[in-house]
Amino acid sequence: MTRVPAPGVDHGIPASKRWRYGETPWRDVPPCPPAARVIVDNDFAGDPDDLYQLVHHLLSPSVEVVGVVASHLRDGDPMTDSSHTATDAELIALDLLARMGCESTELIWRGAEQALADCETPQDSPAARRIIAEALRDDPRPLYYAAGGGLTDLASAILIEPEVAERLTLVWVGGSEYAGLGDPPPGAMPIEYNLMIDVNSGRVCFDAQDLTIWQVPRDTYRQAIISESVLRIRLGQSGPLGAYMYREIKQLLDDCAAAGQPVTGGYDIGDNALVLLTALQTVYEADTSSSRWIVKPTPRIMESGDYRPMHGTRPMRVYTSIDMRLIVEDLCLKIEEFAKWQADV
Repeated sequence: MTRVPAPGVDHGIPASKRWRYGETPWRDVPPCPPAARVIVDNDFAGDPDDLYQLVHHLLSPSVEVVGVVASHLRDGDPMTDSSHTATDAELIALDLLARMGCESTELIWRGAEQALADCETPQDSPAARRIIAEALRDDPRPLYYAAGGGLTDLASAILIEPEVAERLTLVWVGGSEYAGLGDPPPGAMPIEYNLMIDVNSGRVCFDAQDLTIWQVPRDTYRQAIISESVLRIRLGQSGPLGAYMYREIKQLLDDCAAAGQPVTGGYDIGDNALVLLTALQTVYEADTSSSRWIVKPTPRIMESGDYRPMHGTRPMRVYTSIDMRLIVEDLCLKIEEFAKWQADV
């Protein structure tokens, strides 16, 4: 898990290297106006790949990150014994902003601490209320809800205000494989990790007939492997930010090795598919054209986490391959560019 920092740690960023979100002083040319809005939702107290996704999104001016939901892990998650993982996630996200010198702390929205008890009762939270406000706000740009964990806060927003569903597109890294499209990995969990955080929230979102869904299921997000060498050399040597990001994964790998788990030469940064699909689209006839997907009727998610095929339901996208070259090159170059600016004092 990502280590939880003490609140308000000063990382020694000089005033000349502090900035507000929307500014891009590290770029040598100003960016074009953002083409879309994004609400990021991730369980930052879990797997460190969440850090990579958030940094990548914040450094991608083609979209405007209007909010970052710090969401909870499931009860009994082996990565932590904390009972307040949404609060932990909030601290980690705020600490990441501090390390970047970004003073826009209002972007971080704390989510609910618990999963939905059923499919009718929301878990009200500051994040759910902010999701509703942003979804209902008049803005001609599309709104993507980029989720790399559970879906508690989006599902709660929909239960509180059903109109939310028709006002955004859910891009979700989560859910198990579909029969005929992919096979579970060796020793697979009974329910895919992100869905297991809150199965009921997945059921609410998939049953929301006005909600457009782009899903990156487990067999697809597991394609997002970055090598240890790239992590260590390209990212780990890209300034204090890159070094921190590498240290968090290195600590996790060391813990795995100490527990007797074989450590391979790659690490999965599947959450960065969220950046690929929202911030790295084509200019003409904008779409996620470097990745591959199929369109199918939206299934129903059962209590077991399995899919029940449905006929006549709204169509959804299921991604079958993602452009890993574009993810890695864009991520590394953006962090390298940022690190050079941060070091130039």
